[in-house]
Amino acid sequence: MAESDKLRVAVIGAGIAGLAAAIALQRHHGIDVQIYERATELKEIGASIALGPNGMKALERLGVHEALDDELAFRNSSGYPMVYRHWKTNEVISVDQHHGEIEYRYRTSRFYRAHLQQALVAHVKPETIHLKKAFQFVASLPDTEELQITFTDGSTAAADVLLGADGIQSAVRRSFVPSSAPKWTGWVAFRSVFDTQLVSHIPGVLDEAYHWWGPERTFFSSKLGKDQFTIVGGNYTDPNAPDAPFRDATWNSDGDLAVFKDYYKDWHPAIRQMIDASPYTRLYPNTFASSLDTWVHGDGQVTYAGDAAHAHGGAFAAGGSLALDDAWAFARAILTAYPPGSPKPSKADITGALRLYEATRKPHTDRVLNTVHANNENAIKRLGMAETDEQLRERMKKRADPYWIHEHDVDKVFEQVLAENTQVSQARL
Repeated sequence: MAESDKLRVAVIGAGIAGLAAAIALQRHHGIDVQIYERATELKEIGASIALGPNGMKALERLGVHEALDDELAFRNSSGYPMVYRHWKTNEVISVDQHHGEIEYRYRTSRFYRAHLQQALVAHVKPETIHLKKAFQFVASLPDTEELQITFTDGSTAAADVLLGADGIQSAVRRSFVPSSAPKWTGWVAFRSVFDTQLVSHIPGVLDEAYHWWGPERTFFSSKLGKDQFTIVGGNYTDPNAPDAPFRDATWNSDGDLAVFKDYYKDWHPAIRQMIDASPYTRLYPNTFASSLDTWVHGDGQVTYAGDAAHAHGGAFAAGGSLALDDAWAFARAILTAYPPGSPKPSKADITGALRLYEATRKPHTDRVLNTVHANNENAIKRLGMAETDEQLRERMKKRADPYWIHEHDVDKVFEQVLAENTQVSQARL
């Protein structure tokens, strides 16, 4: 097939969603996928990332089998997705549980983010990744029904479909919805990743991912793949307060270990030991954006995935799995409009595919957004309020069960939406 006859898909952003979408689509010989990344090198910025059963299944569908291996993915020895402990006594108060029978390879896993990205990159054709390409704007050309993408360096690229997978600060999203710039939730995380040897002397911390809850803040720790270990603490404040600490903090900026230690000076010794063992800490301010009215823009040829589509604010450790499910649903929608051996889809076919993708993903991610935003608002309301130990324990036991997020079946929903659309189309004939 001549290159001019192929369906051209431009992916903006080489993060999890963008790489996964490219992997899924590049198998089709009639689709030309190109990834445009603004970074000068393909190096993930971040610390740990968790994937629930839905995310692990997405990796398997994509053929990224090495990411399911214990070398890269850490799973709790107990089988529980998360174990919740008391900030002072260290006792287990509650646990999350998988619903139904979840095979070992699909159990909730935790990765060093760079390892997961490297695993995905290994499955993408190297010549299709273009670095130093920061998105500026895109125009629909009525004469050719193609998109012309312009980058900040003045270069351009042509495409039939554009997927904005450029993260929470998405330039693609803001080019169509300027009011969608993310806002700070008031939470800033102190995070670090380091070798497990630095905490091997602390009993039990390498066995499970633990989430300690206290009256004012929480603390998380977990082993990761390749003998890495992560700790995450932080601070909540009113984001609207003019004197709010860390208001001007930037993502992945240097943090102060002394401040980190002071926040947890009265917590259980195991937590203080982990912070003492950390060679550094970095700041990650938590931000969110409101739900978009629609995911389809650019005269029906532009859509979004991952945080660019639903910047939910970083709760439930769901971002990675949501991104992978987005990528898979997007690819399925495109492939439904363009089965192998069929003619190249028309502009109307493309718009129909993107609407199918939107109908598959947006109701679910809107529910996630609403749930996370409500939790963030409740956290702000508790600031300065006295909470007894009994009330804290009760709050831990009555926390929301996130199984519906982590065990979401994107294939089942896609098939349902596709069947409904087919029935509607047949009824109109």
